[in-house]
Amino acid sequence: VTLIAFLVGVILAFMGAVQLQQFGAAIYVADLVGIGMVREMGAMMTAIIMSGRTGAAFAAKLGTMKVTQEIDAFTTMGISPLEFLVLPRVLALVLMMPLLCLFADLVGILGGLFVGVTMLNLSAGAYMRETIATLTLVNLFGGLAKATFYGVLIAISGCLRGFQCGSSSSAVGDAATQAVVMSIVLVVAACGIFAVVFNVLGI
Repeated sequence: VTLIAFLVGVILAFMGAVQLQQFGAAIYVADLVGIGMVREMGAMMTAIIMSGRTGAAFAAKLGTMKVTQEIDAFTTMGISPLEFLVLPRVLALVLMMPLLCLFADLVGILGGLFVGVTMLNLSAGAYMRETIATLTLVNLFGGLAKATFYGVLIAISGCLRGFQCGSSSSAVGDAATQAVVMSIVLVVAACGIFAVVFNVLGI
């Protein structure tokens, strides 16, 4: 998450700098990176990383349990697999995604700061003051709400594909692959829906 968020911040800043320098408005790179990371890219890139790491891990773990009939054993003992295996995983991602998103936002802004200081000859203080001035709590909490929802989608995708896993060992790898693809598609679709809803609400 650290590496990806930093690089995304650098890319946003570099793209903005090329255009804004033509108008003598280099300081507004801070606005571009700050709003872009906090509203969209921080949550999105964190979700994609967690899809590849955690979503696949959930599917592989549950798929292995399905192959070795551990899930059947839970059912036989009267323990609900949903409550014992799925709910903790969903809660874990719901709690961790906003924290990871905040971290990604900060690292992305530092990536923009790096470009601002090295390429645009801006002072670090001026860059950070412009970033703080342009960010609002609505932007921040909007991004965190997206990250939380993405966490739910990733956890459910991983667990669903794990439970749908076949009975062979090769099916575990297939389930992990399907979980990653499904969660990334759902995250991107949800991002588009959020964009429309936020636009309608005027946020």
